[in-house]
Amino acid sequence: MEQNTNEEVVLVSACLLGQPVRYNGGGCADPALVLALAETEVIPVCPEHLGGLLTPRLPAELQGSDGAAVLNGCARVCDLSGADVSAAYVAGAHAVLALAQQHGATRAVLKQNSPSCGCGQVYDGGFHNRMVAGDGVTTALLRRHGIKVESR
Repeated sequence: MEQNTNEEVVLVSACLLGQPVRYNGGGCADPALVLALAETEVIPVCPEHLGGLLTPRLPAELQGSDGAAVLNGCARVCDLSGADVSAAYVAGAHAVLALAQQHGATRAVLKQNSPSCGCGQVYDGGFHNRMVAGDGVTTALLRRHGIKVESR
């Protein structure tokens, strides 16, 4: 999308824009979001890709708490095989923050429930489709830096 200097800059999960970057190789385009942001400078982001993870990849969930705890070293992100992928999630969160700062973004619209992008609720870490209160790693970092985050 083209830059419009009269509008704010918004980070948007690349999957919500239809890019096939989700763990399963799919996207989850949100046409209403795209339409709502038509006159806005949008910066597509995928924290997992920016952190070095590939698509497709095993699903991952937060274990031990939420994204803020991962940033503090008190919890982790593990994939379905049990591998700790926290470092990639933290690196991706910092890359997204750097993009926000570079482009002057003050708002982000991120994919709900994700261990990176979840806002207000995330999967509980047991891979049983149960939700708990909390934010993903990227959401937690952006909020720490005063960036407003909402999920879709």
